Amino acid sequence: MLLSGVLSVLLGITGIARDALFGTPPHYEYRFGLTAWGWIHLVIGLALLAASVGILTTRSWGSGAGVALGACSLVTQFMFIPYYPVWSISVMVLDLLAIWALARIAPDLA
Repeated sequence: MLLSGVLSVLLGITGIARDALFGTPPHYEYRFGLTAWGWIHLVIGLALLAASVGILTTRSWGSGAGVALGACSLVTQFMFIPYYPVWSISVMVLDLLAIWALARIAPDLA
């Protein structure tokens, strides 16, 4: 989850600073400006980093927040596939692995 957060923050910074870097699909339902996508990814990435710190320090809210934020990241990466498919699919795999790992933690260990 920490790696997914860092990658989302990098994507967000790139989307904000250089929004002409990504191609824009012509007919896409969830088409926002790339600056807006940059802010979305930046906010989710920072939230993922905070949840990762919560998980690593074994806070009670860490695993629940990690699953919820991992799911949000998964959805936003899915919606970003037409802009940058290889990156989005790679981060989606990381999100799925993190959600799966957090969902398998026994309640008495969390």
